[in-house]
Amino acid sequence: ADNLSDALKKLKITTTDSTADSLEGCLDCLLQALAQNNMETSEKIQKSGVLQVFANLLSPQSSCTAKVANIIAEVARNEFMRNPCVEAGLIPPLVQLLNCRDQEVLLQTGRALGNICYDSHEGRNAVDHAGGAHIVVDHLRSLCSKTDPASEKLLTVFCGMLMNYSNENDTLQSQLINMGVIPTLVKLLGIHCQNAALTEMCLVAFGNLAELESSKEQFAYTNIAEELVKLFKKQIEHDKKEMIFEVLAPLAENDVIKLQLVEAGLVECLLEIVQKTVDSDKEDDIAELKTASDLMVLLLLGDESMQKLFEGGKGSVFQRVLSWIPSNSHQLQLAGALAIANFARNDGNCIHMVDNGIVQKLMDLLDRHVEDGNVTVQHAALSALRNLAIPVVNKAKMLSAGVAEAVLKFLRSEMPPVQFKLLGTLRMLIDAQAEAAEQLGKNVKLVERLVEWCEAKDHAGVMGESNRLLSALIRHSKSKDVIRTIVQSGGIKHLVTMATSEHVIMQNEALVALALIAALELVTAEKDLENAQLVQILHRLLSDDRSAPEIKYNSMVLICALIGSEPLQKEVQSMAFLEVISKLRSHENKTVAQQASLTEQRLAVES
Repeated sequence: ADNLSDALKKLKITTTDSTADSLEGCLDCLLQALAQNNMETSEKIQKSGVLQVFANLLSPQSSCTAKVANIIAEVARNEFMRNPCVEAGLIPPLVQLLNCRDQEVLLQTGRALGNICYDSHEGRNAVDHAGGAHIVVDHLRSLCSKTDPASEKLLTVFCGMLMNYSNENDTLQSQLINMGVIPTLVKLLGIHCQNAALTEMCLVAFGNLAELESSKEQFAYTNIAEELVKLFKKQIEHDKKEMIFEVLAPLAENDVIKLQLVEAGLVECLLEIVQKTVDSDKEDDIAELKTASDLMVLLLLGDESMQKLFEGGKGSVFQRVLSWIPSNSHQLQLAGALAIANFARNDGNCIHMVDNGIVQKLMDLLDRHVEDGNVTVQHAALSALRNLAIPVVNKAKMLSAGVAEAVLKFLRSEMPPVQFKLLGTLRMLIDAQAEAAEQLGKNVKLVERLVEWCEAKDHAGVMGESNRLLSALIRHSKSKDVIRTIVQSGGIKHLVTMATSEHVIMQNEALVALALIAALELVTAEKDLENAQLVQILHRLLSDDRSAPEIKYNSMVLICALIGSEPLQKEVQSMAFLEVISKLRSHENKTVAQQASLTEQRLAVES
């Protein structure tokens, strides 16, 4: 301790022209003390005011420069020392040292700057201001191909410095990307894949940068996919694989990179991991199984990568993914169902899968999750069925396979995501399927649940889908029994409200359903239509210049049907409809103008 105090005093009064030997001795003493107790020694250095002296000692000509930089790197390992280093004016001379040729000086300077930047806003700003990042990126470029141990050590330190400099800071990350650091880092990874420390630094740097959208475009122009897959195949340790996964996941959000990863053979690696870990109960294996199967699903989100793996339904990958669905692992069931939902993104794939028995597999899976089931698996399996039901030719096949009945088992679910998918699946299935629409529309339990969900104000998606399914049951069945069931369950007011939706498609669906109600069962629905103030709403839709042409057209068709009811006709007469409709005779849309003339004649006759 006495030696340390002496050394600090001597350094205080030292000027740059002191003899190198006496200076070396003081610096060695400091380094020794830091090695024994870094925190305590750092505190003493801060209190002594020596940091300001260091700024003058960081001269490229001095033989002590590397030691001074080393001391700064050591003290900056403590959070409380980073700001004082900035305030003592150490950043500009350190950045200047990045231009010197001495490898030891460069190494210690890189360490010092990296440590000062760690989690320090002030440190990063000062390095940015002094232009440090640019010089380091240039060094990485020029050293990139050198594989001697000293160069690799320097490369590792510089990578670490850039990582600390830009970590979780979008502005600085963008700056590095604009300097072209990405191709350099990818090249580094390829050349130095045998060097564990450097590889690790590259991966962490990629993880840092890969979250930014602009970086993905740059990564797509490199052979990153190939390098990462090559590296991944070599890994045995869980932590190393995890590290590569953390880079792969954000990169795989980019469709071009998805395809590159598929072509580089990532899928085979993922399938192998699944095979090895599926029956294990070790924590690491369970985590790996989840990451690998999630990443697999992500790769299938790209249209090209998905189609490449589907291979007309003959692909080995597609077949392997199918085998996940009956698995006993919830994680694999989930990934399998999500993968099918992703494969089911075009009619050709959907038709092939339905013809090859996928529906039964999904229904069996749902069956396993009816009682206290896994919500994410239910949601995924319903998503897959909904997508498969989109092509017209699949609807009847899926209905006769019993899909509607399988889906209805989840009517009791209290989980909005499951409710949402259940509604969407039924709506897809009954599209233009009159018999199925009638059967479901007469199901009192279903209709009552729909009416209840039409009031789910906290869940706009569920509310919207319930309204759309109510309307679809009427539109596709055109059945008096269905209308009566909906009237008795209190569904009319919801269809009237739906006519005021902000979405034109929903407004239209509601108006068409209401017109069918008025045409087929006006007497039954009359009271509810009156209470829901349908006539006032139609007046508003016709008066509003912003209403779409089809909304105006269907509103007039509906008015013509409503005047068959005495109380509703009186409402129509009391609201000066003729005035609004006569204006529409000159509407730019011919169909609207024609319907306005017809409606005007009908109203004139009735009055």
